[in-house]
Amino acid sequence: MNAVGALLAPALTPGQEISLWFGGAIILVAATAWLMKLLERARRQRVEMEADAVRRAAQTEAAKIVAEGEARAKSEFLKLRESFDKDTQSTRREMRDEEKRLAKREDLVDQKMETAGAKERTLEAAEKAVAERERALIAKDKQLNDLIARQKSQLLKVANLSLEEARAQVLSQTEKDVANDVAEVVSKRLDEARETAEAQAREVIVTAIQRYAAEHTAAATVSTVDIPSDDMKGRVIGREGRNIRAFEKATGVDVVVDDTPGVVVVSGFDPVRREVARRSLEKLIQDGRIHPTRIEEVVAATEKEVSKQVLAAGRQAVVDANIRGLHNKLVELLGRLQFRTSYGQNVLQHSMEVAYLGQVIADELGLKGMVARRAGLLHDIGKAIDHEVEGGHPAIGADLCKRYGERDEIINAVAGHHNDVEAVSIYTPIIAAADAISAARPGARRETLERYVQRLQKLEEIAGGFEGVRQAYAIQAGREVRVLVDAENVDDKLSSKIARDIAKRVEDEMEYPGEVRVTVIRELRCVEYAR
Repeated sequence: MNAVGALLAPALTPGQEISLWFGGAIILVAATAWLMKLLERARRQRVEMEADAVRRAAQTEAAKIVAEGEARAKSEFLKLRESFDKDTQSTRREMRDEEKRLAKREDLVDQKMETAGAKERTLEAAEKAVAERERALIAKDKQLNDLIARQKSQLLKVANLSLEEARAQVLSQTEKDVANDVAEVVSKRLDEARETAEAQAREVIVTAIQRYAAEHTAAATVSTVDIPSDDMKGRVIGREGRNIRAFEKATGVDVVVDDTPGVVVVSGFDPVRREVARRSLEKLIQDGRIHPTRIEEVVAATEKEVSKQVLAAGRQAVVDANIRGLHNKLVELLGRLQFRTSYGQNVLQHSMEVAYLGQVIADELGLKGMVARRAGLLHDIGKAIDHEVEGGHPAIGADLCKRYGERDEIINAVAGHHNDVEAVSIYTPIIAAADAISAARPGARRETLERYVQRLQKLEEIAGGFEGVRQAYAIQAGREVRVLVDAENVDDKLSSKIARDIAKRVEDEMEYPGEVRVTVIRELRCVEYAR
């Protein structure tokens, strides 16, 4: 080949040789480029194939996740739907039961009021009869005076008695005669009153129940929170008491941690603050993280929660009572009454009852029922802030109603429902009577054992203090007192007088819910023996 090149070499010129080398280089570059293009195409195809595989795998996985999510969501939806249906059915049953109970109560009240209205028309005739009886008693009293004078003169003439002895004998005989006459008159009047009792029921209810409308109330000022262990008590107190001090500062209540197992006591006169403190402490115990910063966060969140609940409760009460145009501040104060109790009776529920009863009484008397309902709902509004403002809750409530534009009838009813001010409106005694009915109904309020025993002892003491009474027993939780009299010294007429005198003295000297029945029993037993 070298020989051939040597042979051909002389034949190539330098320019041709350069052209030959240049052409070879071009061919080499072109071949290299073509080879690189083939490699790049092969690499691109491989990458596209891998990308397609990843895309298909991702699509498959996404479809699987979507299917699982849809199945899980459908299952959760079915569970929630089932729970909602159960809750709805339970609520509907409770609402139907409540509607039946209210309808039954309304029917009973309507029936009683219709009966009372039917017999009220005989009241005027009964009053005329009483007036005639009084005139007859005056005439009889004059006759008795004349008789006493004649007997005195005859005794001085016939008997060898001094003036003082004659006077004593005449007075003794006169007292017996007058006592018998009075007992007879009282017995006749009671018989007449029983015949016309239902006719006078409306007036009797408004006046008699009003006697008990001035009872004082006491609210609970402590709440208890369950503690799972003594270790948790230590965490509530904190190092050197820093946690409990931070909690009391944030809530404004006192926290009592003593040796009582499983209980921490929250004490405070503000029922809303006490409720905030109770809920906050329960949340902290459940969370387990108890330190000053966490305490402030939980208390702030709980205050917002309770404030919303207070406002919602006030608005619901206004809607239930069908009251319109009430100031927002009064609505909020009504909601605060949800956390206030009196002898264990919820004050907001008590206010709703007074509103309803006040409207019923006002409607039956031909007055404006909505005014009475409004006054009944607001009558205890002062209890919402009586721990913050000096004075009794009637005066505080009246000031609030006046400040927020309530009518004069409402203000007087709120201020005078405990007889603290003079009643200048007919709605004031109506609200006082409705307040007493709600407070005195069975089961409405709790009574301490000590006061209960004292009331029974006082009843027996009053009944046993009358002449001719042998024994007296207070029964039926103090709602009745049975009196046994001496049958030899007390006749039927005097028994009736004793029963009336005992009842009057109980009314004058005692405070009690509802009414007390006085039953006088006169029994004569004759025993003989056959031998």
